[in-house]
Formats: sequence, structure tokens, C-alpha cells
Amino acid sequence: MRFTVAHSPDSDDAYMMAPLALGWLDPEGFELDFIREDIEQLNARASESRYDVTAISFGAYPAIRDRYDLLTAGSSIQEGTGPVVVARKTVPRTAWADLTIAVPGLRTSAYLALRRLGDGLGFEPRIEVMPFDQILPSVAEGRSEAGLLIHESQLQYGELGLHLLVDLGKWWKDIHDLPLPMGGNAIRRDLAPDLKARFAVLMRRSVEMAMARHDESVDYAQSFGRGMDREMVSRYVRGWVNAFTVDPGPRGREAVSRLLGETPVWIQG
Repeated sequence: MRFTVAHSPDSDDAYMMAPLALGWLDPEGFELDFIREDIEQLNARASESRYDVTAISFGAYPAIRDRYDLLTAGSSIQEGTGPVVVARKTVPRTAWADLTIAVPGLRTSAYLALRRLGDGLGFEPRIEVMPFDQILPSVAEGRSEAGLLIHESQLQYGELGLHLLVDLGKWWKDIHDLPLPMGGNAIRRDLAPDLKARFAVLMRRSVEMAMARHDESVDYAQSFGRGMDREMVSRYVRGWVNAFTVDPGPRGREAVSRLLGETPVWIQG
């Protein structure tokens, strides 16, 4: 069975796919073609059922629930930390409604979490949309008032002297006592149930092997380049590729349902 597998070049996505992409695992009858695109492009492609398996933001799931189910293996879920909102100076919480915040896309889970924060504090975030890797320099150079940072930029803002306004993962943990889910792997709903189940197991094995062969998986992830040194890549993937990535378990599933306001269909790996 020939499968097209799409993932972003982000360190955590590439890391967990390394065993499959590099042939460390027996693909068990699957012939895998890999596509690598920015997560917002993948979210848009999912609305067209473009790929058999694709990384998505959980925030994109409600719009594609009739096309894709979620794999239990491969989720990016972290406890107590997550995307951050930063600015060039400290801004009191009472003034956040007056900020225009650069966000990395309307389908991203980070933006959905920001909206949930706004709901909790009684304001509608004012936003501008730009590619995620342009947000950090835009805030640092004063072109944007504030920015919602995802991926590796979450680790880099301090080097530019920016101030943390809120860590959405910490806020979510404080409010719900749950981890904050960001992204996962989705598989086409119209595929045969046995194929979906077989690939779900293969995906779990890839995550487990990536973690077991950490250094080699970091090498693969770093090959896509995000301006980070190897130590930072390693630290980033150790944060986002964890026990929830192998299987979200009851708390991870509850966190996804709480963020989305609905219960997705999971294919167990």
C-alpha cells in the first residue's frame, strides 16, 4: 500500500518521523512517500484530503473531521508550557485587549488557545496573521506590538530581550490542570479500517524508536534547519516528544476535547 505522509519540518515532527523516513523500521508493506510543508499549508491541504497521513494543528480538526481521524501516536502535547505571547516591554493584563498580536495562522492550535485565553479574560484578541518564523523578528524590530510564538521561537525570544506576557501552556495548566495540545497526526477517514489500524501501530513504533535513538533522530531533525544549534534542538524535542506523543492517554484526550469543544475520533496505535 502506497501512502503519502506529510509533516512539517519542525524539529518535533521531523524527529518522530526519522525512523520511518530513514528506513530504521520495517514499513510492513507500506510504501511511504514523504512531503514536508509548513503546518499552515498542511492544515489547508487537509481540507482537500490531499495526503493519506498528515500533521495538523488540533485547531484545524473541527473543519476536517469529516475527512480525517486522529492517530493516537505523534501528538505534540506538553504539560505546563506551550506557545507564548511576547512583547518588547511588559504590558499589564488589563491592557492586552488593546494590543495587536501577530499570530501564525487562524487554524493553529496556538491561536485557538489564545482565543480561549481571551474568552476567559473577557476580550477578543486583535490580531495580524503572518508566517510563524517572521513573528519573532517583527516583534523584536518593533513592527508588531506583540507576537504569539510557536515552534522553536518559543526558546529564542529571551535572546532578543523580549518580555513574556503569558505562557499559554502554563495558563491552561493553571485553569484546567491539563496539558496543552498543539498538533497531531491525522489519517484519511475513508481508508479501510485495517489500513488505518496498521499504520497507527507503525506510527507509534516510529515515535518509540525515535526516542530510543535520540541522538540520531536529533541529527535528522536538525538537518531541516531552523536556526538552532544542536543542544537547543535536543531540548526542544525532549519537551514536545514525550509520553503523550506515544499515546495521549486519558488526560491528553481530555485536553484535546477541552481545547476543541468536541471529542475527536482516535485511531489507536
